[in-house]
Amino acid sequence: MTLEMLFVLGMVVVMLTLLLFEVSRADFVVFLFLVIFLMTNVISTEDALSGFSNEGLMTILLLFVVASAIEKHGIIEGVVYKLLGDKTTPRGALLKLLPPVGVSSGFLNNTPIVLALTPIVKDWALKRGFSPSKFLIPLSYITIIGGTLTLIGTSTNLIIHGLLISSGKDGYSFFQLAPVGIVILIFGLIYIVTVGYKLLPEHLTATEKIQSEAKEFLAEAEISEDFEYCNHSIIDVTKHALKGIYIIEIIRDKRPLPEVNAHSYIQAGDRIIFSATLDAIGDIKDVKGLKLRTGSELTLEDLQTEGAVLIEAVVSHRSILLNKTLKTSRFKTRYQAGVIAIHRNNKRINSKVGDIVLKAGDTLLLLADESFLDVNKYSDDFYIVSNLTPPDKFMQNKRQGFGVLLLLGIMIGLVVAGILSMLKAMLVMVVILFVFKIISPRDAMTSIQFDVILLIGSAFGVGKAITNSGLATFVAEHIVMFAKPIGVLALLAALYLITNIFTELITNSAAAVIMFPIAVEVAEMMNTHYLGFVIAITIAASSSFITPIGYQTNLIVYGPGGYKFTDYIKVGVPLSIITMIITVTTVYLLWF
Repeated sequence: MTLEMLFVLGMVVVMLTLLLFEVSRADFVVFLFLVIFLMTNVISTEDALSGFSNEGLMTILLLFVVASAIEKHGIIEGVVYKLLGDKTTPRGALLKLLPPVGVSSGFLNNTPIVLALTPIVKDWALKRGFSPSKFLIPLSYITIIGGTLTLIGTSTNLIIHGLLISSGKDGYSFFQLAPVGIVILIFGLIYIVTVGYKLLPEHLTATEKIQSEAKEFLAEAEISEDFEYCNHSIIDVTKHALKGIYIIEIIRDKRPLPEVNAHSYIQAGDRIIFSATLDAIGDIKDVKGLKLRTGSELTLEDLQTEGAVLIEAVVSHRSILLNKTLKTSRFKTRYQAGVIAIHRNNKRINSKVGDIVLKAGDTLLLLADESFLDVNKYSDDFYIVSNLTPPDKFMQNKRQGFGVLLLLGIMIGLVVAGILSMLKAMLVMVVILFVFKIISPRDAMTSIQFDVILLIGSAFGVGKAITNSGLATFVAEHIVMFAKPIGVLALLAALYLITNIFTELITNSAAAVIMFPIAVEVAEMMNTHYLGFVIAITIAASSSFITPIGYQTNLIVYGPGGYKFTDYIKVGVPLSIITMIITVTTVYLLWF
């Protein structure tokens, strides 16, 4: 192993470690190491920029816009309400819901599908006395599986497609992955509604748990004239007299103040509603001028007024709030919303709310104006999941929504017929959407997940470093040395397993880009066609079932389903094994 190979290997290990422990946002971490490889001349400027001009990446960018145009008109919601119906069993509902959702995920981005369906399915389940935790992991899993049906099913498929083209090879055809994807979808569905259903927990949702725990941490106090810090800001009051509490609302003259932030002033006669641990409440109960009323008489409903609603939101994997506290992020000022409680891993974090360091997947219960939902509907910071009844305007113009679906079908038909490439088809479609004002330029810009674009574009450069340094060849040689005596089947299994471990621990995009050059090198050493090996890593990179962090749809349902980290392991490990066996066997039979 040369010094350059050792350097690249060391940098890749450090990068994977930073991604694993979520030291910073994934896109920034990968971009940082792209810059390191560029500055140390491991890759050229052309190599560093190659990912950002890649056909697969450009197609993903355009698909964000197309998916936004479809999501905008509430088509998905209307169909789901009709599918689920009123009189059905939980398993019956899953059998009605999962097949069409799985097939749809082959043609639409799975993230907006899960975002749209999570609050609907959760509300439907609660109204019928079913636990949402029996439905939401299956919803995430089936969209992941459905993404293996077509070229545009997941970003991973398009990334590998782009890598194939950029390396001078033929890219995927539209239904190239379908022979494997269809088998996975059938067996995955059978597993989910039988064994998987039994393994799924029956948890309370985060909101229900917060409701039941409200008496433990919500409190109310009246401020009298002899309170030492009258006419002082909240930041002063909580720093000196009322340490350890998080003020949610101030009621003055029998009306809640429209905006409460760190610089709001407290006056005599105010009633303050706050969250705190029992220890903190005990510490302030004897403060002069403070008439404390414990949370025993206060419920979440008491907080809802004409202008304020309770909102449940999940911190997204690309949020600017990650690794910050509510105080340092200036949450109240930024979002005009108060945080009542925070849940992580299906448990309320028993700490000072304002001092909790936020992580992806945390569920926040917010008190905010109804406008919060509209303002943050497409926010990078949250997966909004509490909007159980979408606003009327969100359901408007279904005819236009169906028109977008029809147009997408026509474009896909042209791609399948070989008349247009996927990139050209999406370019034409986006232009049509703009010309007929189905989506505005502002909506289009908002819908594009630029952090994903940066992550994928940077990952291409990291992949080039692995190839240019000879590290891909070195790793491939050792994989071949280990598995060759057993046969091609063992090589497929080894590549699949390594890729799948990467995708569970880091991200699917990074896993795909890192493993692509290794898969191609293995094929060359075995003197066989590359396609089978590449398809195996493509499916493996998308099949993230064991952790909530490996795939963002798993994160979206994490809080709303009231899941624990171990729930994903319990339900996901058997599905991962089934998917691996099907993929390796099918690829071996069809391509070798």
